Amino acid sequence: MIKAGAFLLALVLLSVASVLLGPSPINPVSVEPWQREALLSLRLPRVLTALLVGGALGVSGVVLQGMLRNPLADPYVLGLSGGATLLAAGALLLGIVLPYGVAGFALLGALLTGAVVGALGWRHGGLWPERLILAGIGLGFLASALLMLLMSLSTDEALRRAVLWMFGDLSLVGWRGLPLGAALVAVGASVVALRARALNALLLGDELAHTLGFSPQRERLVLFVATCLLVAASVSMAGVVGFVGLLVPHIMRALVGADAQRLVPAGFAGGAALLVVADFLGRTALSPTELPAGVITAIIGAPYFLYLLRKKGVLSV
Repeated sequence: MIKAGAFLLALVLLSVASVLLGPSPINPVSVEPWQREALLSLRLPRVLTALLVGGALGVSGVVLQGMLRNPLADPYVLGLSGGATLLAAGALLLGIVLPYGVAGFALLGALLTGAVVGALGWRHGGLWPERLILAGIGLGFLASALLMLLMSLSTDEALRRAVLWMFGDLSLVGWRGLPLGAALVAVGASVVALRARALNALLLGDELAHTLGFSPQRERLVLFVATCLLVAASVSMAGVVGFVGLLVPHIMRALVGADAQRLVPAGFAGGAALLVVADFLGRTALSPTELPAGVITAIIGAPYFLYLLRKKGVLSV
């Protein structure tokens, strides 16, 4: 309980600091009209989006590393980001408009890709981890190839907008896409939290999970659908933000242990905190130039990832 309270307090403080601080700090005691407009229209939805996206990616990483029994699995291993990026960046490059804009295309692309990956990963009445990974990798490569084809035929301005979005840019975030994204994250995270004991069982292997009263294939299907919702929501709101889903589960596992009942909420809090910090650094480090949050998470995450590999004995240097 003490750790949970400390995590929550740290997350609240980080969020408040990110809203008030920046290239033009805002004094909460005496807020100018233009500052109020910036606070409500730009900073607040941006921080809320960072919280939702970071939390969704953190939980997705916890689920996939447990469900696939692979410590290097991340939310994008299933190819969902590739499908979402193809449709969203394709819409930017081609100038196509939907009611929900780029987010609508990203959400549609991620959900369609998830359905195809699930169909390809289904065998003998259930989802198999090896087939899911291979199907995700294959579809991811296909989506990347099609996206490169579109980018090679696009104009310079359209290309710039697409590239910024692909790198996890939160600068265009607004209130319009938040309700749908928040609903998907809430549903996906709630399902995962309710099936945390089943996720613990899957870590022990299918035979032991079955003896504990869980149906491995059914639980894997439920967790896969929940992960698809989480990743689809995160990509639709913020583009592709790397390393959050890969690193946060390892960091939080070292702090709270491997029990999914504690690790799932900790993964949400850790992912949310990391992305809030990354977005804040992206806004302020080279002000007035903004760096996409995905670039900051990669700069932070890549060295830690190499350290993690070395610690586990994968790298001997």
